[in-house]
Amino acid sequence: MSHYEVKAGPEAYLPPAAASMGNVLPDPGQAHIGGVIVPEEEAYEFAARKFLEAKVPTIFPGPLVLWKWNEHAAEKAKAIRELANELPMRLIPMADYRPKYPKIDAAVEINPNHPNLTIWHNKIDVCIFVGVHCHQANLALKIIRGGTDCYTMAMCAQAGHEDACLSFRDATPEKIRKLTAAVKKLKSEGVKSQAEEFTQIKMTREGRVT
Repeated sequence: MSHYEVKAGPEAYLPPAAASMGNVLPDPGQAHIGGVIVPEEEAYEFAARKFLEAKVPTIFPGPLVLWKWNEHAAEKAKAIRELANELPMRLIPMADYRPKYPKIDAAVEINPNHPNLTIWHNKIDVCIFVGVHCHQANLALKIIRGGTDCYTMAMCAQAGHEDACLSFRDATPEKIRKLTAAVKKLKSEGVKSQAEEFTQIKMTREGRVT
């Protein structure tokens, strides 16, 4: 029996949970891409390439890194900022999980109950969740997969997220920095950031670049 491929949608009004389709989470030292278990190192390069190919790559940091509840969280937040600066990537926080629809300001915040609104409003094509509690991440990832064509990733502090297109587990500041290093490596090899070019074209059209 072939595995269920977790890929960018739109898939269905109510996409199935990947776990219910037989997909399993990676073991330590592994990640998954599209539901296929791979070595973690392979996933770093794959994710970095996806980020560089994206026009609007975006990080959705959750409460576990937004709030400085310990020094480990603060170090993760610093590593996330370094990753965002390297590409560059947008940072749109998921500060809490209370429903905000229809008052959500999709330009500045992601609502886990209606994340598709933020994806659509900002034309996000690739995103990564970091520091989002597992139950809320799985809910939002399914909604994004069901209603948008955004490629989703998750850097999970626990065992990973089978409902993301790509997922890492056991997230640490060091692992986030490995992802940043993978981006730097590809850029040094001549892979250009589409986000940089897209931003420059947009600014030129708006008259902000001479």
